[in-house]
Amino acid sequence: MKAKGKVFLVGAGPGDPKLLTIKGLEAIQGAEVIVYDRLVNPELIGYANRNVELIYCGKLPNQHTIPQEHINEILVLQAKRGKQVVRLKGGDPCMFGRGGEEAEYCAAHQVEFEFIPGITSGISAPMFAGIPVTHRDYSSSVTFVTGHKRSDKSGEAMNWRHLATGSDTLVFYMGLSNLSLICENLMTYGRSPNTPIALVEQGTTKRQRTLVGDLANIVEKAANAQIKSPAIIIVGDVVQLRNKLAWYEEIQADSISNWQEVNIG
Repeated sequence: MKAKGKVFLVGAGPGDPKLLTIKGLEAIQGAEVIVYDRLVNPELIGYANRNVELIYCGKLPNQHTIPQEHINEILVLQAKRGKQVVRLKGGDPCMFGRGGEEAEYCAAHQVEFEFIPGITSGISAPMFAGIPVTHRDYSSSVTFVTGHKRSDKSGEAMNWRHLATGSDTLVFYMGLSNLSLICENLMTYGRSPNTPIALVEQGTTKRQRTLVGDLANIVEKAANAQIKSPAIIIVGDVVQLRNKLAWYEEIQADSISNWQEVNIG
């Protein structure tokens, strides 16, 4: 009798391999096929069975190794072959990760699937930079935003008026290439130019860097510091807490020779 296949949509976490969940680890260990992204820490693949089939589908901005439609087809095809398939995605599979689209495709083709949440970089990267996204004295609301546009240019335009003033803290994913546009629109629609902003590059990893400024000057500072993707953007008064809570750099500075930090403003 042919074994029944299944797709596990697994969040790999933000970069530090120790931030993988136990349930995610169990899925990797039991996988016969792993379809994984560029932002997945390679150390996690080491937990897999040595006979596992690995399919890389990493994406760079405007440069997709495998189109999303083909990824969907791979998941269904492998599961219908009776395989236990892990779709390993950086962060959380449903936080701007297309996990919902992949699950829809599985459901439409009568393939069993399971979500296994992961720690998202929009919370963990700021936390590792000493910036809690909420705080009783600074922020009672937080909004997570995708900072890049769909390649097919479909979908609704960003409601900048609501975004600029509707939440105490804003966290932008994949927004570094649009940093100037983000800052310009937030100031145009009501945020003060003096609003604190932080960029966290390679959050939770040994290569993490943090750059602090305000909406009026962060673009120039980011260019001077040569901040690169992947980076999380945090906007709001909670950024000020970094002055007191920058714990990660302190414990890394003495033990990691290639660690460096940019803390300006």
